[in-house]
Amino acid sequence: MAPLLLFVLLVWAVTLYALRPLFKLVLSRFCSPLRLLPSPPSPSFLVGNLAQISDEENNDIFQSWAQLYGHTFIYRGFINCPRLITTDPLALAYILGHAYDFPRPDFLMEALAEAGAGREGLLTAQGDVHRRQRRILNQAFSPSHIKSLIPIFREKAERLRDIFTQIADALPSVTTTHTDHVLSGPDPCTVLRSPLEPACQPPSTRHRTSPLQTADSFTSTRPAVDVLSWLTRATLDIIGEAGFGYSFHSLPPPGTDHSSANRPESELAHAFAAIFSTSHSFSVLSVLAIWFPFLRRFRPNSRALQEAQATMQRIGTQLINERKSAPLSDEPFCGSRDILSVLIRANATSSPCQALTHSEMLSQITTFLVAGHETTASAITWTLYALARAPVAQAQLRAALRACDKDDLYTALELPLLEYTVREALRLHAPVRSTMRVYAGAAPDCFVPLQRPVRVRWPTWHRLTRRLRFRSRSLTAQEDGNYWWHPESSIHLRHGDIVTIPIQTVNRAPDLWGPDAHEFRPERWTTLPPAVRAVPGLYAHTLTFLNGNGSGTTGNRACIGYRFALAEIKVFLACLLRDLEFTIDDDVVIKKRTNIVTRPIVASSPEIGFQMPLRLRRVPPDEVVGAPNVCS
Repeated sequence: MAPLLLFVLLVWAVTLYALRPLFKLVLSRFCSPLRLLPSPPSPSFLVGNLAQISDEENNDIFQSWAQLYGHTFIYRGFINCPRLITTDPLALAYILGHAYDFPRPDFLMEALAEAGAGREGLLTAQGDVHRRQRRILNQAFSPSHIKSLIPIFREKAERLRDIFTQIADALPSVTTTHTDHVLSGPDPCTVLRSPLEPACQPPSTRHRTSPLQTADSFTSTRPAVDVLSWLTRATLDIIGEAGFGYSFHSLPPPGTDHSSANRPESELAHAFAAIFSTSHSFSVLSVLAIWFPFLRRFRPNSRALQEAQATMQRIGTQLINERKSAPLSDEPFCGSRDILSVLIRANATSSPCQALTHSEMLSQITTFLVAGHETTASAITWTLYALARAPVAQAQLRAALRACDKDDLYTALELPLLEYTVREALRLHAPVRSTMRVYAGAAPDCFVPLQRPVRVRWPTWHRLTRRLRFRSRSLTAQEDGNYWWHPESSIHLRHGDIVTIPIQTVNRAPDLWGPDAHEFRPERWTTLPPAVRAVPGLYAHTLTFLNGNGSGTTGNRACIGYRFALAEIKVFLACLLRDLEFTIDDDVVIKKRTNIVTRPIVASSPEIGFQMPLRLRRVPPDEVVGAPNVCS
């Protein structure tokens, strides 16, 4: 009996150890001080409000809840555990400014690692390790270095402009009418399908008719182009050359037939397709897999994801070995100042305790491969979409660009109207809609200050035990049924409490940006509402790149490559919009779908995957495009 009893006890011990996260969740469900905050009703005990917020980028449910429950409230996660969500500027500044006390939750770190960021890269490193890595990498993202990369940005942007111009000129006019039939004969627009599509769609849907092929309730005389797929190629080439001194040849070189639908794609593009180019819908399994890792092997794309990660690791190792074997003085790109050169040079000159290990270097490469082109491609795509929906703003920007000398790109990049257009697009269409933090500071408790007091809901039986406390403070209380409401000027957090930072909601909040907060209006940046200056953002009073104005001691998790991204976006807009007009059919409904990065899908054809079908027209040099806006 003794061996059997020992075996049973061992099984119980292993089970209890494996279920530790679940026990902590159950404990927080009943003991967390967050449970006293106002919250929307939970439709499910198992997944709480998670199903509702899975489409938050389209239904703005956070904004709807904020109107009902205030700037600071909770929603329910797995087994109804409370999660804090706040749009309060002071609370956001505190949480983001104390980044090392508020790291990303483990499940979010795991998701980033699976997406290619690695487990030792800048996105996932913590504390002193993160501080050391960021200090080394800051050298590669200085303003002077970013300026030295602009010729690479320009080369790829002009190459893409030439491709789009050739497409607009070469393809015959296509007139479509209200029908559900595929255009007869070979459709010239089929060559514009996403170059990543064969790698990311199952065989049953790869050849399915797309909105670029189908006459779908509109009349047009210009071809539609999936600009997302082309921008993904272009930004991949840029991060290859500017980041690692390596060309992925994702864009077809000049003189080649880029209209070939069978042009082979690189294996790295295949890997990114497996990771990013599949739409994920909400499922209970995806929630359970967060807390029970063994369930991840049952996900539909589990094997493809593993193969993609292996491909990225292998290519990253190859890049490191090639760069190490080449003399640093003979760098072909960027004057030996690309990201990988900085990493290798840092290892050669730093003390052993400061140098990056091989695995850290590899994680940085995969991190910047992912963050350096997927987010930027998404941002440029959404900017072109916003301008396609606002033809007057597009014409004004084109007029401002044409007022500059064509060869003087640097003057065009300094145009106020271009800056305002980028700010407005990144405000409305942040590539990342929200993020999460978890309290993990040295103290077991934390009190987050609030600019706007929040109503805390205490049961009436707490009145006697807490009356003395309230009498000592200048607070007002209000009884409402079985609950006693009173304002609090801070939020009490305990270890493990999760905080959601709703980037999109803050960027579009009507109480900050005015009643037209959901509209694309670049001219709003000439006279901003005073309220937006309280938003603790790194760039343009928005949370798109986050910040919180943290110091080096409390942590800085702001986007290290934001200058890189802004310069790249501006160069592409300046090169493309000067000669091309982008439009979209009125009845084509674009929705957002998030898989780390927010990307577009056509609402009527979600099975096609991510795409942004815009129509192109070459604008003749002598065409009057309208007077520049007053802010140009």
